[in-house]
Amino acid sequence: MIKRTARELAQAFEQEFGASPEVFSAPGRVNLIGEHTDYNEGFVLPSAIGFYVRVAVSPRSDGKLLLRSTGFSDKFEFPLDTLPSRRLFAWCDYVLGVAVMLVRAGISLKGANLLVYGQVPIGAGLSSSAALEVASALALLSVASQDLPLTDVAKLCQRAENEFVGARVGIMDQFVSCFGQEGYAILLDCRSLEYKLVPIPENVRFVICNTKVKHELSTGEYNGRHEECEEAVRVLSKTYPGVYSLRDVSSDQLSSLKSTMDPVLYRRSKHVISENERVVRAAECFRASDLDGLGRLMRESHCSLRDDYEVSCRELDLMVEAAEGLPGYYGGRMTGGGFGGCTVNLVDERHAKTFADQLSERYQQATKISPEIMICSAANGAALESKKTTA
Repeated sequence: MIKRTARELAQAFEQEFGASPEVFSAPGRVNLIGEHTDYNEGFVLPSAIGFYVRVAVSPRSDGKLLLRSTGFSDKFEFPLDTLPSRRLFAWCDYVLGVAVMLVRAGISLKGANLLVYGQVPIGAGLSSSAALEVASALALLSVASQDLPLTDVAKLCQRAENEFVGARVGIMDQFVSCFGQEGYAILLDCRSLEYKLVPIPENVRFVICNTKVKHELSTGEYNGRHEECEEAVRVLSKTYPGVYSLRDVSSDQLSSLKSTMDPVLYRRSKHVISENERVVRAAECFRASDLDGLGRLMRESHCSLRDDYEVSCRELDLMVEAAEGLPGYYGGRMTGGGFGGCTVNLVDERHAKTFADQLSERYQQATKISPEIMICSAANGAALESKKTTA
């Protein structure tokens, strides 16, 4: 993939549309711990990373949306007064979904040209879709001369993915894409949307390892886990009436029903409840610079995702195992929805390059797959990167 700066994207836009654009960007994210807890109204600890989706935009006067991408050859044109009500199963769905939700929210959209460029690997569990949604929302709002608080932008983009694309994701991805801050992770309460910035020690790097196994979150497995959690809540609330989500259940309450509860529902619940506890402890470890303690929590998280939630796969497990014993390694786990994608590893910056090279070699020997490995730090969230230039 050709890496494009905001200025280079603006130049490509001018060649495509003959107009000077604004360029908005939104980052992907890596979830350090707290997997499958967001749609259960629990806690997560993600960080934005320095891989961005950029959307260049300019107004047009004919009431149409023209969508182009530097990564796909498909070109799309939609009249604003007859936007599709269902997804087209193309890259444009994430932009369309945002446009549809803006209209439903009472925003009067204006015609626009959009050119999309993405750095975030697709299908890797680093939330390329949320980055595209957030950048597109800011672009469309700008052309319409409208403004929304970033929290409302995150909620609207989540609805686009839930209701238009059909993936029942929680709020985490869109929220951190909006609110990420360089040098910090975000401890987010996915029920109240209250959050705290958690400092990342300066000597720590995220080494993100793409297994090159793709997944599609809107397919049955991801949504199936969501449905299992809802069924578990229905079962648990019969004994504990104050339970409205797995966020409301304690480990002791769950244990009291182990003998009568469906074993699969019990394991799904066990993961979510224990993962919420790990997230809170992980934030404390970061604040105390207890990186060894944090590493232990990440290992526990992966085991729980593998055994209780059953969303790992052979390649993810091999990548996690291959990291053990390498220099500078504190801990790691699968990250994202699962069934492929990436692992995230916390590594001392002095050893990050060596760690990445040796992990790549070990994984390739075990799987015959050449992984993609990225060394990252916490990055800033969505922004206007480039203003329209005037002659």
